[in-house]
Amino acid sequence: MIRKTLIAAALAALTLTGTACNTVDGLGDDIKSVGRAGKRAID
Repeated sequence: MIRKTLIAAALAALTLTGTACNTVDGLGDDIKSVGRAGKRAID
């Protein structure tokens, strides 16, 4: 039961992530942007 719940939660997260960005390239840009913002905050 717990395993099914975890799988469902993972699929929901992937779906939400996929719909947040129109393309895989867009997802990559989002990840880069978060990395740059983190670097700026540290500096």
